[in-house]
Amino acid sequence: MKAIRIDAWQTMASYRIPASFIIKESYPLPPYSTVIGMIHAACGFQEYVPMDVSVQGKGYSSISDLYTKYDFNPSIAYEAGRHQIEIPCEGRSCGVTRGAGRVELVVDAELVFHVKTLHEERLEEIVKGLLNPVNYPSLGRWEDLIRLDSVRIVEVEETILSNTFFLPYNAYVPLRTEAEYEKDAFWHGTIYTLNKDYTIDLKTNFRRWNRVRARYASQTSFVTEDKCLWMDSEGTPVFFA
Repeated sequence: MKAIRIDAWQTMASYRIPASFIIKESYPLPPYSTVIGMIHAACGFQEYVPMDVSVQGKGYSSISDLYTKYDFNPSIAYEAGRHQIEIPCEGRSCGVTRGAGRVELVVDAELVFHVKTLHEERLEEIVKGLLNPVNYPSLGRWEDLIRLDSVRIVEVEETILSNTFFLPYNAYVPLRTEAEYEKDAFWHGTIYTLNKDYTIDLKTNFRRWNRVRARYASQTSFVTEDKCLWMDSEGTPVFFA
């Protein structure tokens, strides 16, 4: 099959874990929904293009940084000694508290993505969109710019390994894929439940997320010989979800 390979770089980025609040913690790699959203924003798509993605990469380290946060409650009236900002709110003044918060940032992230679609003819459209983006490419927060070093179409096929193969990058491996290797593969790492895409509940107008359970496998993980692994034409494994 054909797929798009994207090699990218970010100096610093935060792939926020949704349940983190006191400190905005970051996933070690961007979740599937973040990558899919970046592609749609860069290409200017106005409706969802179904796609599967593989996410791999490695970072130099992570740091904690300060950011400005704003707390707002429409039921609380503005008080000069309590709030830093006054805003109009339903015919009266409401107060906004401005303060400092902490966010975790991944430093020097080297990223490799693979993307496949239901219809291969859309691959050229996506490549063209990423090389000539209608919006500046960012991944994580809007300010987390991403440098797209290479965007190209590659062949992906099942390959029977002749030797033990170590992962060249840290990677999200969907648990259904990991199970295919049974006890012949050594995997360790945190299991995450990652957002991928969503549908809108027409009754409540809420998003209903489709999620993927995946293990964050490190570069010390390996697949033994005689096992079958999806690989691109450049020898990089692919774990679509």
